[in-house]
Amino acid sequence: MDIKISFPDGAVREFAAPTTGMAIANDISSGLRRNAVAVKVNGALWDLTREIAADAQVEIVTRDTDEGLEVLRHDAAHIMAEAVKELFPETQVTIGPAIEDGFYYDFAREEAFTPDDLVTIETRMRDIVRRNETIEREIWDRQQAIDYFKSIGEEYKAEIITDLPETEELSIYRQGEFLDLCVGPHLPSTGILRDGFKLTKLAGAYWRGDSNNAQLQRIYGTAWSDKKQLKAYLKRMEEAEKRDHRKLGKTLDLFHIQDEAPGSVFWHPKGWALYQVVQQYMADRQYERGYKEIKTPILVDFSLWERSGHAEKFSDDMFTLETDDRRYAIKPMNCPCHVQVYNQGLKSYRDLPLKLAEFGSCHRNEMSGALHGIMRVRSFVQDDAHVFCTEEQIQSEVTEFIDFLHAVYKDFGFTEIVYKLSTRPELRVGDDEVWDRSEKALEKALNDNGLDWDLQPGEGAFYGPKIEFSLKDCIGRLWQCGTMQVDFSTPGRLGAEYVAEDGSKKAPVMLHRAILGSIERFLGILIEQHAGAMPAWLAPQQVMIATIVTDANDYAEEVCAALRAHGIRAEVDLRNEKIGYKVREHSLQKIPAILAIGMREAEEKTLAVRRFGSQNQTTMTLDDFITSFTQEVENRELMAATPNAE
Repeated sequence: MDIKISFPDGAVREFAAPTTGMAIANDISSGLRRNAVAVKVNGALWDLTREIAADAQVEIVTRDTDEGLEVLRHDAAHIMAEAVKELFPETQVTIGPAIEDGFYYDFAREEAFTPDDLVTIETRMRDIVRRNETIEREIWDRQQAIDYFKSIGEEYKAEIITDLPETEELSIYRQGEFLDLCVGPHLPSTGILRDGFKLTKLAGAYWRGDSNNAQLQRIYGTAWSDKKQLKAYLKRMEEAEKRDHRKLGKTLDLFHIQDEAPGSVFWHPKGWALYQVVQQYMADRQYERGYKEIKTPILVDFSLWERSGHAEKFSDDMFTLETDDRRYAIKPMNCPCHVQVYNQGLKSYRDLPLKLAEFGSCHRNEMSGALHGIMRVRSFVQDDAHVFCTEEQIQSEVTEFIDFLHAVYKDFGFTEIVYKLSTRPELRVGDDEVWDRSEKALEKALNDNGLDWDLQPGEGAFYGPKIEFSLKDCIGRLWQCGTMQVDFSTPGRLGAEYVAEDGSKKAPVMLHRAILGSIERFLGILIEQHAGAMPAWLAPQQVMIATIVTDANDYAEEVCAALRAHGIRAEVDLRNEKIGYKVREHSLQKIPAILAIGMREAEEKTLAVRRFGSQNQTTMTLDDFITSFTQEVENRELMAATPNAE
């Protein structure tokens, strides 16, 4: 009987006998066969060489797709493991997945790998690719696999197999002399990986992510569909290294972090000035949009978190303490506390929507290995707000929020946004009918705004679905910052209600929303986006006045006072140093405007103005400079081009 193979475009092909993804790709075109890396059979990813013995919906996965790249990266991890075993036979291999932009493999080895070892391993990987070893999928008996891996000293692999459900099919991939446990899919042969890969760094890792377990050595790499994409990625990473907010934070004297307060930020004067500019900007924009700013306690009785459902889901991430025979939690988020403010006084449908905003100080017990500068911390502030509304108001409120978010991101220099709708997770509160309404409300808001979006099944919060807003920076990286979540459950769990138009009492819908997310993290993103050279409206220090001769000091002080009187953040440098030295020093601090003042400027009451990134110098009167500069700040103008990180 013929086997019918259906394709995404509706086309159907018939085969007289069982076939494979590779044969189907070759039947369509030799070009497709050359670029094929896997096949989707009825929605599941399979090896190209796996037999398709019944009618099926089939899609050929090519190397230039997201799914194809994941297959390439997974194979790169296996090829790296094979290279390590050939070079360092005493090493045990553990787990090696594909990750965003690359792959890694964790190894158990007494002697530490070195950067020179990475070069050697990568060279051997290229040898394995040139060998074009056939990769074959085999189904093994569970005990057979355990005995085999123990016999070759791979105790970690044997442990993984022992812990797998007995009903799970056990697939082993044979790659030359190297065998590895894996669900697949994998390439038909190692040569298909080609040359678009590179090993990037070494790191430590605990077995199965548990600090109580043995420490392993992790080797990271990146893999792409071709060498051109690899080169572009490495260029982006080189640029990202120059823009690293941790380095710029030190160079520009913005902040520091030290061991006595892990995951917490010590803000220096200039860094705190930047922080306050961003926070005040958000406060002003929220006020214009009808938000009412509040402040809630940091330390809250643990029973509130139990009633809200957060204790069950997030207790491991919460800092707790006990005093006076009561247990407290340092709040990891603000929502339960906002409901307490809402609950004060009877609310009517006429009071809704009620928008409560807080720059809420939160603390989460992040793993020490996950901490990263000010991007991933334990102590942070969110531009958090909750909109209490009726179900009928959800649509308009979500739409208004999307417009708000776009305006904010544009002011900060971000114009490309990626939208993702995250739906109900397996562990959740609320019935399916409520989830249906919530998910449809967010989907409609996205569609009504004409936005392209991706679906993330099962990635919603435990209390409701959410839209994630990720901004793309100037070197193409995505940062998930904004969020809008529909919550039908938490208000009712915490006793929130309003008097409806018909006189009945109902629980309001609660919209959780943030635009910046963690302010600390957003500032890290902002520093890297602008390579530390902030536009004038954001710059912690907007103007530096540098004297050429000491006789000009009085006029320099006069200029500084005038600028400050107009709200311009200005400082004056009266040191007895050459003007060239001063200009170079302050240029390295990426100050938007340097005003050089000598005797001629003091006598003529003018300024020699040099803007950051320009070699040109302009002579202006003080009044003209104040007028043009304050207008630039008020308009929140961005630089014509993002400066090079150097």
